[in-house]
Amino acid sequence: MASPPDTSKTTKLERYNSYLRRVNSTKLLAASSKLLFRATLLLALLLVLFFTISSPPLSSSHDHPHHHLHLLSSAFYGSTGPSWEKQVRHSSTPRRPNGLTVLVTGAAGFVGTHCSLALKKRGDGVVGLDNFNSYYDPSLKRSRQSLLSKHNIFIVESDLNDTPILSKLFDIVPFTHILHLAAQAGVRYAMQNPQSYVNSNIAGFINLLEISKSADPQPSIVWASSSSVYGLNTQNPFSESHRTDQPASLYAATKKAGEEIAHTYNHIYGLSITGLRFFTVYGPWGRPDMAYFFFTKDILQGKPISIFQTQDMKEVARDFTYIDDVVKGCLGALDTAEKSTGSGRRKKAPAQLRIYNLGNTSPVTVGKLVGILEGLLGMKAKKHVVKMPRNGDVPFTHANVSQAWRDFGYKPSTDLATGLRKFVKWYVGYYGIKTRVNKETENGEKSS
Repeated sequence: MASPPDTSKTTKLERYNSYLRRVNSTKLLAASSKLLFRATLLLALLLVLFFTISSPPLSSSHDHPHHHLHLLSSAFYGSTGPSWEKQVRHSSTPRRPNGLTVLVTGAAGFVGTHCSLALKKRGDGVVGLDNFNSYYDPSLKRSRQSLLSKHNIFIVESDLNDTPILSKLFDIVPFTHILHLAAQAGVRYAMQNPQSYVNSNIAGFINLLEISKSADPQPSIVWASSSSVYGLNTQNPFSESHRTDQPASLYAATKKAGEEIAHTYNHIYGLSITGLRFFTVYGPWGRPDMAYFFFTKDILQGKPISIFQTQDMKEVARDFTYIDDVVKGCLGALDTAEKSTGSGRRKKAPAQLRIYNLGNTSPVTVGKLVGILEGLLGMKAKKHVVKMPRNGDVPFTHANVSQAWRDFGYKPSTDLATGLRKFVKWYVGYYGIKTRVNKETENGEKSS
């Protein structure tokens, strides 16, 4: 009987061919995946290049401070992976018993930097948020960021309207308080770029409140309004009970809108909200768009400065408030802020709603300000006295701070001459100006 044909070789060959087909299929799939990944990456790069080319550069002196921030994904602000989360948690952890855990928006700004340092120094947990826009020199904001970093304060680089980043922060950290200082500042810039004020001061504030109302627990909120809300009010000194329905600038109108929005979220959602009306804050690490700052710069460079007078030839005066006094007021407001009463986006009980002036209570004319700077700098200013343009600036501010004194012991203690001396010392040191200013400032401090 004939033996059956040997099929083992045929079977092996078929198995080998099947194996080769699987290998080739896998290679084809891998190659296709790589091609798809590269095509996707190329498309993403082309989109970024398109937005970059079609938009004005961020360093432009009059650029939109929030330009195309909403077009770019949160990922472009940097990683939000495990390392990022670790930095956020470390920065937000209080070092003292019952310490606050505070989100400070606008942390790389003037007031934000000083408040963040003060909170951290006393043992509170602090996480900053800032978009580093180019309304004024971003390098100054970066220097403030470096200062905060040395004190273990982490700043998340993002925008108020970036909901995913804000939500992520609240998922990671149970904030007890928010110190909301981020805003588009400046009265005159509103005439050039009005939309930036709506984006930041209204839309950004609403977005922050939306995130806060849904948080568990809800944080207590302290935020920066402005003395500008008094607008055309002629009663002096300005009191929180005076009318604020006649803003003289778009900036003032957005801050007034913020106060009304705060009332709404307090009423509906039980958010505890405190508004602070700042009166012309000045000092070291200040804003270059403020008069005392650019006066100092122009006097040192021998450039003429313009001193405004009102239309009826009266001197313009401001209630200049030193930064250390404002910081004490901000911390006092945080310490006395009651807990929010909402849960699950519903109000459970009436919540605290407050508004306070934070000023120096001693208005000083701009002419006297210049005179003090001349003495500190050892140089005479080239002054041009001109009528105040109709750009929304008000001729006079004077704060009544009796309510802040009553509720959290706010009492300004720094006069303008002392505060400007400290500012000038910082200015010449920061910008490396080698003049007799350094020695004169040091001698002035020793004798004071």
